[in-house]
Amino acid sequence: MTEASTPSTPANTQAQSDALRARADALETALARFREEDLALDLTRGKPSAAQLDLLNTLDGVLAGNFLCENGSDARNYGPLDGIPEMKRLCASYLGIDPSEVLADGNSSLQLMYQFVLWALRFGPDGQHPWADECRQAKFLCPVPGYDRHFALCEELGIEMIPVPMTNSGPDMDVVERHIEEDPDIRGLWCVPKYSNPTGVTYSDAVVSRIAALGKRAAPTFRVLWDNAYAVHDLTDAPPSLANVMDLAKAAGTADTIICFGSTSKISLAGAGIAFMGATAVNLDAYRDRLSLMTLGPDKVNQLRHVRYFKDMDGIRAHMRKHADILRPKFVCTLEHLDRALGNRAAGTWSVPEGGYFVSFNGLPGTARRIIALAAETGVALTPAGAAFPYGYDPDDAHIRLAPTFATLPELDKAMQIFVTCAELVAVRRQLGAND
Repeated sequence: MTEASTPSTPANTQAQSDALRARADALETALARFREEDLALDLTRGKPSAAQLDLLNTLDGVLAGNFLCENGSDARNYGPLDGIPEMKRLCASYLGIDPSEVLADGNSSLQLMYQFVLWALRFGPDGQHPWADECRQAKFLCPVPGYDRHFALCEELGIEMIPVPMTNSGPDMDVVERHIEEDPDIRGLWCVPKYSNPTGVTYSDAVVSRIAALGKRAAPTFRVLWDNAYAVHDLTDAPPSLANVMDLAKAAGTADTIICFGSTSKISLAGAGIAFMGATAVNLDAYRDRLSLMTLGPDKVNQLRHVRYFKDMDGIRAHMRKHADILRPKFVCTLEHLDRALGNRAAGTWSVPEGGYFVSFNGLPGTARRIIALAAETGVALTPAGAAFPYGYDPDDAHIRLAPTFATLPELDKAMQIFVTCAELVAVRRQLGAND
């Protein structure tokens, strides 16, 4: 992930002030024209488009009446609590761990995360040491900007969130390590390690190594929640590599601290995919004990048809190249609008991701809410300001997450015309206010 930026505004003169006022008038006129179009464009969530979902239309019928798994069991019947063997093997390849360390479940990795955190609070991640008994207040470290649903989960369960700055190589590990050493109540660290939501950062080898070693500094029941949602969501032919956190943790003797998550939600069908988690026996055994009271097993027919369709990771990667062909023009469109309209103006900075689902925009401090409100007035819905921060609070009121994936290319083109107009207008008004 690289970042484009704009130069500083030169010292103001009367002529420059007049030029800014003229520019503000022109932008106001442009927005007025957009309002007349009565638009309804949505860039709020990172959802696959219909074209991406259509890639898997042949999934239905792939079993052709053959429901027998490789071990001879019938996928239509009751069966293994943690998934069929061939699905566990495919998930293990995705996570880079052993199949014995995998639990393959339903369609939502977020549900797995919620249940893990809830049960860790009540019963302990190891089934013996509940966080609620160990801590005055269980706390999680949260890299920011980050994934809003991680933060909503913590808020729902009463876990205090501590923001940690993101850098271009991952969380600021000096800050992470200092918090862990100073605060005995810290029990978790959220991570989206490849094409991080929303910055697009892929964690460096050095950062992954330091994360893997956190168990040497933290409480015994501390856990890293490694949400590798975008492991295969590349936009380029030479994607960045991500170090294997579980291998590094095993080498450091801290493997019990790592809980990995993934899913096919943005690979196959967002509402009917496969979610999975990976962990050592200490964690999986405790999780299965709770899960066995809730269910007799996951949807094994869906697991079997996914395995029959993709076969292995090579099949998944080939499929994801088709996704990239659909998504790449949308990211090009988004970035071209930002570069063309804002690239030589003091209006903000933005990420240039190599994969994932988002572009991360930072406007001038104190402008994000106003940009989003202006866009809404013209019919463009954006993720709320502050959504990428714990408790919905961005102290700089600067960050906006752009989600270009769901809209059609013509819709996205129009939405980005409006967005850059709003962003520039707010920046120009800010400059005029400073001058006045």
